[in-house]
Amino acid sequence: MAHVRVAALEELPPGAKLVVVIQGVSILIVNAEGQLYALAETCSHAKAALSAGEFDPDELTVECPLHGSCFDVRTGKPRNLPAFAPVATYPVSVEDAAVFVDYND
Repeated sequence: MAHVRVAALEELPPGAKLVVVIQGVSILIVNAEGQLYALAETCSHAKAALSAGEFDPDELTVECPLHGSCFDVRTGKPRNLPAFAPVATYPVSVEDAAVFVDYND
């Protein structure tokens, strides 16, 4: 497993989202009132970029911009159809004001 520095914490204020690429995989990082989450950026249903959808820090979801499936940023599981398969999630941490993602290829 790789422990990868992906951003400075200041780049992710509360409510923000950021896309990073690790070993060719796009990962969406979101900040829900200070708690960071990382998940695969591509919708499991229609292959759309979840970063283009709405992030709801209160509901802890990100919505696919194509068909409206909402994914739980904690688990990657969709909360509604048409998506039924989860997206991958990744451990994320903050060390010395830097954001790290643990990525396992």
